[in-house]
Amino acid sequence: MSGRYCTFGVCGLLLGIDVERVQEVLRDQDITPVPLSDPSVLGLLNLRGQIVTAIDARHRLGLAERSPGQSVAHVIVRCADEAVSLAVDIEDEVVAVDEETYERVPDTLSPSIGSLLTGVYKLDAALLLVLDTDLAVSVAA
Repeated sequence: MSGRYCTFGVCGLLLGIDVERVQEVLRDQDITPVPLSDPSVLGLLNLRGQIVTAIDARHRLGLAERSPGQSVAHVIVRCADEAVSLAVDIEDEVVAVDEETYERVPDTLSPSIGSLLTGVYKLDAALLLVLDTDLAVSVAA
C-alpha cells in the first residue's frame, strides 16, 4: 500500500486520503445548514453550481466540536459519481509514502477513529492516519 496522500489536520491528528480520490481542496466556503439533518452533516455548499454535502470530520471521528469562528477547509472527494466535502481544520500537503512504513490500525486508537481508518504510515515527524474515504463521508442512516 504505497502511494500519495492528500493530508490534513483534524483536532491535532494528521489524516490522509488517497490523492486519486481528491477532486480539490478549498478554504472557508459559505455553508447552508440543513435542518433536521444527520449531526455529521455540516450543511451544503455551492461548488460552481454543483450542490455538495459537507460532512464534519470532527463529528465523524467523535472528536470535540470546532470553536465558533474557527476556519474550515474542505477536501472535496469523489464518491460514487458525486462530490462530497469533508470539512477539516486545516489542509496540509500531498505526501508520498513507502509501503515499508505501513502499519495496521493500532488497537490503542478509540473505536470512533479506528473504525474509519484503513491503516497508518510512519512519517518522519508524525503518524499519517489513512481514512477510508467512503466511510468517512457516509451519513448514518
